[in-house]
Amino acid sequence: MKKLYLFDFDGTLTYKDTMFLFLKFYNPAKYSFQFLKHVPLFVLLKVKLASAEAVKKSFISSILEGESKYQIEKKAKLFFEENYPSLFRQNALDFINNINRESTESYIVSASLDIWVKPFAEKFNMKLLSTEAEFQNDIFTGRFVGKNCNKEEKVNRIKTELRDKKYDKIIAFGDTSGDKAMFKFANESHYRFFH
Repeated sequence: MKKLYLFDFDGTLTYKDTMFLFLKFYNPAKYSFQFLKHVPLFVLLKVKLASAEAVKKSFISSILEGESKYQIEKKAKLFFEENYPSLFRQNALDFINNINRESTESYIVSASLDIWVKPFAEKFNMKLLSTEAEFQNDIFTGRFVGKNCNKEEKVNRIKTELRDKKYDKIIAFGDTSGDKAMFKFANESHYRFFH
């Protein structure tokens, strides 16, 4: 039986949201300043008067724009080394370690940026579908390639990636409304399964 596992990342496999953790880790002083500056936007986001994608882009670019790919990847590796495995739910780690890799393909499908999720996906031997950071001449532009990988966009990415691949069963794991479309797409879905 050929299976496909689709795992949301933040909150599903991890205890915390990695965006804030990584940005704080990357540049603590800049993070504190920009966080305060973005509080009004975070408030608007809470009351649904601002776009999540726009606020996310603004906050990430305020800290990482203009940084080199080499520097960001170097920091992402250090971030991984400092946070693995403590950042992860033990139930999730146990489940991942017991996946039968011969009959199962696994993807992390995340709204977080590829730059800091990639080392974790590699550790788990999973493919990564996520929001992509845009680089020009190896410098981060502060923009994304395509859309924020959330809600319907998660399913768009999955379909593009899978193309004509067939599975006997597609199983999705998530923890927020951002995973609803992925749940609908899957044959079987698990909400907060590892909590």
